[in-house]
Amino acid sequence: MSSTVLSEILTGLYEKRVVPYLGSGVLFDATNQATGAPMPADSNSLILAMNNGNPMAPKLMYEFPRAAMNQELKKGRKFVETFLTKIYGETQWTRAAVHDWIAEWKPSYIIDINRDTQLQDSYKNEEHTLIIGLARMSETQFRYKLFQYDGSDYFEILQEQVDLSLPILFKPMGSPKPEPNFVASDADYVDYITELMGGFAIPEFLKEYRKGKQYLFIGVPLNRDSERMVMSDIIYGAAEHKGWVLNKNPTDKEIRYCKKIGLEILDLDILDLLEAVK
Repeated sequence: MSSTVLSEILTGLYEKRVVPYLGSGVLFDATNQATGAPMPADSNSLILAMNNGNPMAPKLMYEFPRAAMNQELKKGRKFVETFLTKIYGETQWTRAAVHDWIAEWKPSYIIDINRDTQLQDSYKNEEHTLIIGLARMSETQFRYKLFQYDGSDYFEILQEQVDLSLPILFKPMGSPKPEPNFVASDADYVDYITELMGGFAIPEFLKEYRKGKQYLFIGVPLNRDSERMVMSDIIYGAAEHKGWVLNKNPTDKEIRYCKKIGLEILDLDILDLLEAVK
C-alpha cells in the first residue's frame, strides 16, 4: 500500500504539485572525505561536534538550539557561526544519495532545513533563486536574504528582481554559502519564528507560489517544537491534505501531531524512497 502511495507521490513531485522538504535524515550517508566520519547533521551529532565530541548536560542534549544557546552565552554568537561554517562550509563531504537524486531532476521549489551546501551544489550548473533564513538582524524587518545564482556566482537581489521562472531553493536555517548566515540558537529560533508568524520571513512571491501545495517530508524529525513551528509556518496555505512523512518508527507525539495538522505518516524510510526512484 505504502509503495503504491509513494509512486503517486513521486508523480506529484515530478509534476511540481508536491514539494520536497528535507531534514537531517537525507544526509545519513554523507561522510568526511578525509576521515570517513559521518556528517554531523542531526541534533545529537551536531551537539557532540560542537563540544569536541563530549556530551553536554542532559538538559542541553535535548536539542541543538538549546546547546547552541549555552555556547553562545559562554563564547559569543560568533563561536556558533564559526563552528557551523567550518563544518558545512570548509569540510569536504561525500555526496548524499538523496541529493544525487535531486540533482537529476532539480525540483522547481525545494525546502531544506539543513545548514550544509549539498542542495546548492546540486544546482551548481543551473540558475536558481536562493532564500537564506536570518535571525536577529536589527537593520531590517525581514528574516531572509535573496540571492540569484547565474550559473557561476551568487549575487544578492530584491524581491522585485526575482525571476519567477527559476527554481527556488529555500534554506530557512541558513547556509555558509554565499555568506555565512544561520538560525541556530534558541534566541535565533525565537526571533525567526516570531517574524515567520508575522509574515516577515517568507518573501511575497513565495507566499503566492506555495498555495495549495502538498509536501513530502524526507528525513525530517517532528518530535521537537522548534522544527514543528518552523515547518507549520513555512507550509502555510498548503492543501487540506498537507502531505506525507517518511517515518517507519514515529513516536506517539509525532503520530498525534501529524494527525492534528493533516499530514500522513508512511511506513517507509529514505532507503525505500531511493529504491523507488532507481
